[in-house]
Amino acid sequence: MNVAIVGVTGYSGTVLYSLLANHPEIEKINLYGHTDEGENGTVRYLDELLPQFHGEHVAIQAFDPAQIMADNQAVFFATSSGVSSQLAVPFAEAGFPVIDLSGDYRLDAKQYEQWYHKPAATTSALKKAAYSLADFYDTDAKYIANPGCYATATLLGLAPLVQQDLIDPDSIIVDAKSGTSGAGKKLSQITHFTEANDNLQLYKLDTHQHIPEIVQQLQVWNDKVQAIEFNTTLIPVTVGIMATIYAKPNPGQDQASLVKAFETTYADHPFIHVMDGEVPALKDAVGSNNCDLGVKYNPKTNTVMVVSVIDNLMKGAAGQAVQNFNHMFHYNETTGLPKFPAFS
Repeated sequence: MNVAIVGVTGYSGTVLYSLLANHPEIEKINLYGHTDEGENGTVRYLDELLPQFHGEHVAIQAFDPAQIMADNQAVFFATSSGVSSQLAVPFAEAGFPVIDLSGDYRLDAKQYEQWYHKPAATTSALKKAAYSLADFYDTDAKYIANPGCYATATLLGLAPLVQQDLIDPDSIIVDAKSGTSGAGKKLSQITHFTEANDNLQLYKLDTHQHIPEIVQQLQVWNDKVQAIEFNTTLIPVTVGIMATIYAKPNPGQDQASLVKAFETTYADHPFIHVMDGEVPALKDAVGSNNCDLGVKYNPKTNTVMVVSVIDNLMKGAAGQAVQNFNHMFHYNETTGLPKFPAFS
């Protein structure tokens, strides 16, 4: 089948192209821009914009929804927030298969504008979209809102505890850390080498756009959850997220029962690895579509700590997008996805 990518030049788009190029069910990848492609006869090519793709002399075509739908069976939006909310409406209205890596269709219009500070997509288009954490895929929607990277790590770390009502819903604290690629290619002061190198920086305290996304999904699983304490730290690495999650278990829980809840929940999930009493490192997941979960209960403080580790560009973006794509088209969910980390 043929698939389209809108926004290939960002970090997530680059990883997405690499994954799709090696996907056995995909014959051709068509690339489309969303700015000035095709104006005044200008044509840009993938290997010119991204020299690491040697020999991939693929043209970046002008954005044309009708042409995209005619030439492809699905489209991926790997764009910054505020782009697909405006450009993807024709696809949503037509029921054309879309996997959207941006945050534009994860929230309702009011929440989106509050947290993203950009105009939302139309109400009718938003109603056609489904938020899909790929390891809990359960939708017939043709428009998939791919989860954010922090949200993915946090939700996978909390799912068994919240779904099975094992913790005090008011006790959730998340200390999440991410590499610099999570901020995208657009330079900001905190991602400047001089600021990021040899440094740790807390940012977007109580204002990170993934907070409402996380709470929204937790409330789907358990309506007792009202809010979470969620902090983010930029660390001087390129890729990787470590979310350290703390919560107070309900009476009667111990290490064995808590680990059993995780093992039962993720028994048939090939990308989720549960560690009993041990904790993962970033490099246990980087380069793969995996999420490694370390579960440790402290009886002295009655606190369960879950350490959730993912690659933010893989499981947190492009890898999960391909996993959602596999579900949508009824391929094996592991097709075209790396299951082992890449140490470097």
